[in-house]
Amino acid sequence: MTLTVYYDGQFWVGVIEIQENGRLKAYRYVFGTEPSDSEVLEFVNHRLLAVLEKSRQIGIKGKRNLDKKINPKRLQRQVAKEMKQKGVSTQAQEAIKEDIERRKAESKQLKKRRDDAFKQRQWEIKKQKAKQKHKGR
Repeated sequence: MTLTVYYDGQFWVGVIEIQENGRLKAYRYVFGTEPSDSEVLEFVNHRLLAVLEKSRQIGIKGKRNLDKKINPKRLQRQVAKEMKQKGVSTQAQEAIKEDIERRKAESKQLKKRRDDAFKQRQWEIKKQKAKQKHKGR
């Protein structure tokens, strides 16, 4: 799991990348103002699990294989290299975009169901009024 905090031009954003069962899942969390080290630590210790549990993201097929054992010195070099690197990986961006598209589709379906139910209620009210008008005849 990696947490990358960066400034996107308007807000400070944290991107959480998780490699799980050969799939990459990425979550976006907006900090707002620049977070201090203690705020980031508090996020990791207390709010991170809530962010992960809230999303039902499937993830994308990961290209990285993290199951192999890595030499500790090589791991240190990789960590140092990643610390120098800025921005979010394209895989994480792809996973976030896929999650956004999925949520869009879900909300579109929900809106369609609500609209259909509303139209059905309106139609029933209209029929009820028509029956009321013709009751006396």
